[in-house]
Amino acid sequence: MNEFLNGYFSVLSVARVVFFATAVVLAGVCALDWAVRTRRLNPFGPVARFVRGTVDPLIRPVERRVVRAGGLPQSAPWWALAAVVLAGIVALSLFEFLGGQIVGIVTAVNAGPRGILAAAISLAAGVLKIALLVRVLSSWISVSPHSPWIRWSFVLTEWLLAPLRRLIPTFGPVDITPIAAYFLVSILSRMLVGALI
Repeated sequence: MNEFLNGYFSVLSVARVVFFATAVVLAGVCALDWAVRTRRLNPFGPVARFVRGTVDPLIRPVERRVVRAGGLPQSAPWWALAAVVLAGIVALSLFEFLGGQIVGIVTAVNAGPRGILAAAISLAAGVLKIALLVRVLSSWISVSPHSPWIRWSFVLTEWLLAPLRRLIPTFGPVDITPIAAYFLVSILSRMLVGALI
């Protein structure tokens, strides 16, 4: 099992480097596309023809969404870059989370029943914290809470946030109860796990 975990974290380290290199290359490609779209480069030159023929078809779906949302087509490359970077960060975070959970489960099984209970508490707290983060991020980009991608986070966290909303006042349009819930879950899980181990 240790060989598997070492291999897993080695692959994760390589994936981080590959993702960073891909993001840097993509940033350059998006900057080039933006320069062509805003006519900072000659729109009839070979570079512009290459960008329009190769890069623009890949960015066109993003451009349609940006225009539908009221944005400018020139900003589509930057939105595409932001989407790819955000997706990469989420994917790497999920793989790191899974690796941590695998390590926790192996450690818990070796520690006996109390270790298994501690691992279950840590796993539940981790899922709750992820649901709270998804809920906060979805409020920033105004995704419907009824969307199948987001609904699970509301189902998992509303039981915790509803009583906190009655205790913690909002600051204008800003609701800080998810932040308070995140820290509350972190503190309680650490206390419970510390008491068990």
